[in-house]
This record gives sequence, C-alpha cells and structure tokens, in this order.
Amino acid sequence: MIYFNRVSKSFGTQQVLAEISFTVNPGERIGIVGPNGAGKTTLFEMLAGHMSPDGGSVVCPNDLAIGYVRQQLNPHLEQATLLDYTANAVAAVRELQDHIHALEADLHNLPDEERQRALKRLGELQTRFEHLGGYDLRTRAESALSALGFPVAEFAQPFARFSGGWQMRAELARTLISEPDLLLLDEPTNYLDVPAVEWLRDSLRDFRGTLLLISHDRYLLNSLTNVTVEVAAARTSRYPGNYAYYVREREGRTEQLLAAKKNQDRRREKLERFVERFKAKNTKSSQAQSRMKMLEKLEEIDIPGVIAKPPPIRLPDPPHCGTEVARIEDGGVTYDGQRWVLRRVSLSIQKGEKLAVVGLNGMGKTTLLRVLAGRLPLNEGALRLGHKVAVGYQSQDFTEIMSPDMTVYDTARRAAAERSDGQVRALLGGFGFSGDSVDKKIAVLSGGEKVRLALARILLTPCNFLILDEPTTHLDIHAREALEEALHEYAGTVCLVTHDIDFVRHAAVGILAMTPEGVKRYHGNYDYYREKLARDKAGKADTDAEEQGTPTKAQERKEQKRRQAAQRQELYQRRKPLEERVSAAEKRLAKIEKEQEELTADLSADNQAKNYADLNRRLSTNQAEIAHLTTEWEEAALALEALIEESEE
Repeated sequence: MIYFNRVSKSFGTQQVLAEISFTVNPGERIGIVGPNGAGKTTLFEMLAGHMSPDGGSVVCPNDLAIGYVRQQLNPHLEQATLLDYTANAVAAVRELQDHIHALEADLHNLPDEERQRALKRLGELQTRFEHLGGYDLRTRAESALSALGFPVAEFAQPFARFSGGWQMRAELARTLISEPDLLLLDEPTNYLDVPAVEWLRDSLRDFRGTLLLISHDRYLLNSLTNVTVEVAAARTSRYPGNYAYYVREREGRTEQLLAAKKNQDRRREKLERFVERFKAKNTKSSQAQSRMKMLEKLEEIDIPGVIAKPPPIRLPDPPHCGTEVARIEDGGVTYDGQRWVLRRVSLSIQKGEKLAVVGLNGMGKTTLLRVLAGRLPLNEGALRLGHKVAVGYQSQDFTEIMSPDMTVYDTARRAAAERSDGQVRALLGGFGFSGDSVDKKIAVLSGGEKVRLALARILLTPCNFLILDEPTTHLDIHAREALEEALHEYAGTVCLVTHDIDFVRHAAVGILAMTPEGVKRYHGNYDYYREKLARDKAGKADTDAEEQGTPTKAQERKEQKRRQAAQRQELYQRRKPLEERVSAAEKRLAKIEKEQEELTADLSADNQAKNYADLNRRLSTNQAEIAHLTTEWEEAALALEALIEESEE
C-alpha cells in the first residue's frame, strides 16, 4: 500500500500541492487527471524517488519494483541495439546475463578441471536465467517492438539512431515487459499511432500490478482505470470509477455542495442579523450569545476548485464548393526514388465528409495529408481539387512557425493582411481571444490556445476543406472536447490524423486506413471500422477453414461475392452519368463566372468606345445560364448523394 500523507510541494512562489492525502491500494488502476501544470507529474516524481515533498511524506514499500515512463526520455544505454535496450529491462536478469557472457568468454582459456567447474556453474546460471524469464524476455521484447511499429530489420540498429518519438516507444515496451509491481505512465500515447494505442490498451488490460496513468486520452482512461484521482487547485480528490464516472460524479458532488453552501450562507446571514440586532439588548443578550456560538460552530463547506473550461470554438461557415472536394487517381509518392510511401492510391472525398486517417507510423498518413493540401506533389498519378475548393492546412509543426515574441493579434493579422481590423478581431473572438487576451505573447500561450490560434490563422482566409495533422497534440481533455464539438458542427469537409481514439470516434464519420495494400476506405465511424476489421478477420478464418474442408460453403460465399459485384457494377452504371453531369456543370459554371467577372470589369472601365447595351445583354444572358446551370448542378448533386448513400447501406 502507498500513502501520500499531507504532502505539500512548491516551485518558487507557486504552490502545486497543499497537504494532499490519498492512498493507492495494491492492484488498483488509477487515472490521474487535472489541468496542465496542476502537479500530476510531480506525484510520479515523488513516487519514483526523484523528488522530495516540502512537507508531509510519501510512504512506499521498500521492495516495490517501479516501472516509470516519463513524457521525456533520458536513456542510459544509448550504445545498445534497439532489441538489447528493450530486452535489458530487469536489472537482476541483466546482471545474470552479463555474468553468463563473461563466463562463456573465459571458458576456452581455462584448464580442463577449472573448465568443468565453470561449465557446471554456467549451467546453474542458465537455469536461474531461464527461471527469471530471461529467454522469454527477449521474445516478449521482439513482440512488443513489432506491435509498436518497429520493423524486424531495425531491431539490430543502435538505439541512439532512432528519433525521440521512436525511443519513447522502445522505452514503453521495455518498461511493460519488465512487469513491475507499480507502473507509472505519464502521457504514454503522445508518440503512438492508433494501432499502437490499441495494443497498449490490450497489454495494460493484462497487467497484474498497480497502475497509475496520467493521460488526456479518454479512451484509455475509460478502458483501463477503476479509480480516478483529480489534481486541481493544489488539492486531490478521489473518485471510485473511471473517467466517465468521474465526470458525472464530480458534477453531482459540486451541485450538492453548492446547494448546501447556499443554504448555509442563508442560515449564517440570518444568525448574523439576529446577533447584530439583539446583542445590545439585555432581554435578548443570552439568545444573541447562543446564536454567536452557533455561528462559531458552522464549518465552512469546501467547494472543489472549478476547472476552467475553454470557451467554445466557433468555426465560420465555409464558402460554397462542388460536390467532389478532392480526387486522387493512381497517386504515388516516393522520397528517395526507391521506396514508395504511397502507391496506386485512388480516392474521392465528397463535400461535407469528416474523415480520419489511421494506420501505423510510417505508412504515409502525413504524406497523404500533404498531398491533399497541395504541399507535396505526386510522383505519379494526379490530384484534382473540386470546384471552388479552398484548403486550410495545419501541419504537425504549426507551433514552430509562430514567433514566440509576437502577440496573438499580430500573428493573426500577418496571416490575413487583406482583412480589416474588425474582421480579424471578430474571428479571434470566435476562438476565445478577446479583450486583453489578443495582446498575449505566443510564448505564454497554453497548448490549447496555440491550437486555437493556428485554426484561426487558417480560417482568416475562407476555406471549405480543413486538413489537420495531429491537432490534439498539447491539448488537455477539455480543449480536445471543444475542438471535437467545433469540427462536429462545422459544415465544411475535414480530413485529419490524430492518435486520440475518442477524438476520432466523435469527430469523424469515415475512416481512411493506411495498409500495406494501400488506402482502404470505411464508410462509418471508428467503432464501425474496428467491427469491420474483426468481421473481416473472422471471415478470413472461415474462408481458410472452408478451403480446407467445406467447399460448398466456399461456393456459396463466392456466389454472394458475385452478386455483390453485380450490384456494385449496376450502381456504377447509374452513378457515372450523374458524376459527369455534376462535373460538366461545375466546369461550365467556372467558365461563365470568369466571363461575368471580365464583363463587369469592362462595364466599369473608363472606355468611351464600349457598347453598354451589348455588355448588359451578355451579362443578363450569362446570369440566366448561371441560374440554369446551378439548378442542373444541384439536381445532379442531390441525386448523386442519394445514390452514394444507397451504395453504402
């Protein structure tokens, strides 16, 4: 059992923890939540023995084996290979392995009699090594590294050659396979892709020790924890349930306490009025004294500190665009001319779709977003954006392109020099920047504020296709929920990459899965995608069994696939002319609208020789054709959308 007993901690003049007390029972799975900077990591540093409290004590059993994965890594075996670094997780096993290697190296130099004794000793050490799981440890390390996205070919690479994000993955694998008594994970999903998060969840479900998890990932917190400890306003509060339970219970507790405090304040006011009125009167003095004692006995009701939620994000209405927002035909990208990151990608994105791109790191998620945003040309194939599509792109390094010395207003102003001061301030207000907050320096903004400002900069230039690469990085839970709600309400088209599974579940209604076979599309949310993967896996197992011993069922499945192919062909034959009608209308509209702009410019130009009657006639004719084409486009687009919905049922 672990005790935090009246623990206090300050950094300079800021008190982070003020006499907090709570208990961690063996086997508990605790989620640690609260605002950024509230002291969550400080609790872990104290448990790991890397930091001491200013007051109070942290009591841990002396023989407790602790595994701790920090947000930032400070590796101490940089010269080891990736596999060796990961497998050398248990000190006792590592020391035993070193002893075995040393003994093996000396064997050929020993005389026969000493060699016999050394061989006997080597056998004993190897038996003990096996008993401690030494051989199994290496196998589990290989399995964990593969699940976290490392190719087998890289296991022998020096650990130091990997980037910080990949080193963090290896550190996570190393800590998990060591099977500690107490596991401390501080934001473990920061460098993981969605499949790796799923693997981490499954691995932690099987973990038999005590788990303390700091995370902004609601999916992990709800899946893995049975206790929640909130750290806020220098205090801690314990809730016997996962994150969803904590949210409901905290709201209920706060409402009850506020009602009780309101009643207490009314009673206090009534007693104070009585005392003030009658304390000087002899006939009522004893009663006044009695009321004063009642006042003294009234205990102040402690209301938990209110966790400030960010203001809602209001995304402006997107400008009109065509039904098909983007199309890639047989697209391919290679950075070195040898290995293709994307190959034979064919993809169509329709107006209003909210898509999430998922897949292992290195499969090309960011590359696909950069291609769609027009930031990276295809090496083969073609990208076509739809009629009047305007892209707004936020890359992973959006915070690095904002100068820390500039203010919020100046940063936004630079992104839209053609906008008026009022327009810039109005849009910033929709993202929670108003009054003095527009004069804040970029350097002092929180992660959530930087994401808001980055989105505001994008939308200062009207766009209808938002492409967002890891927008939830640096956001706490409440900021993620605000962005999630904004994207849900947004009328434009969205394509995003994020490792936050709960964010994907709520913000996206379509999945683009990056696989070794290419980009595979799922017309449903993340839960549908996972169910479809499970069904496909089960179907493949059935197919394998049928091929081995039940040919009649295989024939039935083949016939079903033939019928489905015929249905798809029929839908294609109905869909193709509608797509051609939409495309033709869009092209003709673009041409006439350009001609209208030229005619309008001619009409307003200072030219004595111009024919006003002819210009006005042509303008009227074009206006009538624009109205006709717009009706034609809308009818065809609606019919096409209905057909697409039919094909997805």
